[in-house]
Amino acid sequence: MGRFAGPFPRVESRRRMRWYVSGLLSAVERKNGWTLAEAAGDAGPEGMQRLLNFYAWDTDGLRDDVRGAVAEAIGDAGNGVLIVDETGFLKKGAKSAGVGRQCSGTAGRIENSQIGVFLAYASPRGRALIDRELYLPKDWTENRERCRAAGIGDEVGFATKQMLARRMIERALEAEVLFGWVTADEIYGNDTMFRLWLEGLDIPHVVAVPKNAVAVSSGLLEVRVHRLVAELPDTAWERLAASVGTKGPRVADWAAVDIRPPCRPGWGHWLLARRSVSDPSDIAYYICFGPAGTTLPHLVGVAGARWAVEECFQAAKNETGLDHYQVRGYQAWYRHVTLSEVPPVARRLSSMVR
Repeated sequence: MGRFAGPFPRVESRRRMRWYVSGLLSAVERKNGWTLAEAAGDAGPEGMQRLLNFYAWDTDGLRDDVRGAVAEAIGDAGNGVLIVDETGFLKKGAKSAGVGRQCSGTAGRIENSQIGVFLAYASPRGRALIDRELYLPKDWTENRERCRAAGIGDEVGFATKQMLARRMIERALEAEVLFGWVTADEIYGNDTMFRLWLEGLDIPHVVAVPKNAVAVSSGLLEVRVHRLVAELPDTAWERLAASVGTKGPRVADWAAVDIRPPCRPGWGHWLLARRSVSDPSDIAYYICFGPAGTTLPHLVGVAGARWAVEECFQAAKNETGLDHYQVRGYQAWYRHVTLSEVPPVARRLSSMVR
């Protein structure tokens, strides 16, 4: 844990951090203030609450240390992929920062919840969460009194999920994290400005889009992506495994078609499609940008990397208490979520040392 001690200037906060993370790694079923305190031998949760709410320590500094440790442990300049995704945290009441009735992928419906936007890193050597942002709906940012009650400063304004994703990718670029591609789901891929921002930075990407998204064909015509794919001959499809899951390789039929005449030499644009083997009517679509000559298997591999973030969420929620918190404040949310990202990275580093 010495690797992550730097952001904690006083011995009390360092000691408390160690107990908190040890509790997250323990076999305790629900990892909230009470149970973590009990695992540490405390009579009540006050010490753990002080760590999240009152102790002076550098939350973003810990985030940076986690990101740096991940880059050291599994970084790969050619095959590393940054993955943007979000997850919901179901909540009761109206006082937790950012809470509201919003679409939660966790519940599969609109529920009272907080939404966290996350950046994960995946390579052939592993995967981990490296950054996080709490999404604040407009009914929060337009009510400054409500924000202040939850510890949200007046300087924090409204930001779309795509803007939060850009902030995290910018931080990864500034930290010189080695990666080759970015991938994201439809919420981000369907935002043309987000795709153009990535392209403007020469960041190769494979991002999902809905079937009614519009692409510019090689003939400079605007066409719905599902129509472009429907015109592909049977010979265009190739059966490939995008990744390996708990039940084995995730096999599907894949095809790619050139779109948008190249504006710059050395770069290409493609529409990628994934068709279910068991149900050919089940087709997913991706807009892709990358070095000219990128092969279909490579695009498929990047698209398949997106499953890694789901594995990160599942592991963090089941094993390190990502969604077990009982805090309401803005700062406390960031602190708990960041601390819950430490254990898997610490385990990876310790295994490297051994």
